Amino acid sequence: MILYVELDCFIYEAQSLKDKRAVVKRVITRLQNSYNITISELDYQDLWQRTRLGIATISPDRKRAEQVIDSCLAKVDSFTEIEYTSIERQWYG
Repeated sequence: MILYVELDCFIYEAQSLKDKRAVVKRVITRLQNSYNITISELDYQDLWQRTRLGIATISPDRKRAEQVIDSCLAKVDSFTEIEYTSIERQWYG
């Protein structure tokens, strides 16, 4: 099973693209180091307070895939400088 999630996020206190990229890079690096996932910034590269992240995981069953993604979402919640505003989940397989 493949679970794919897209997050639209708002980045607080970013005053430039440089500030935004620092936050996005920190979030991506921590999630990659903590979980067996693939993650990438998908959209809004030119907007300094918005981003869209795509996260995917592969698991032999739905329950484990949901646990991994839910843990990732909890980790994103732990960052005070970023907040996701919408989530879209898609299953494959």
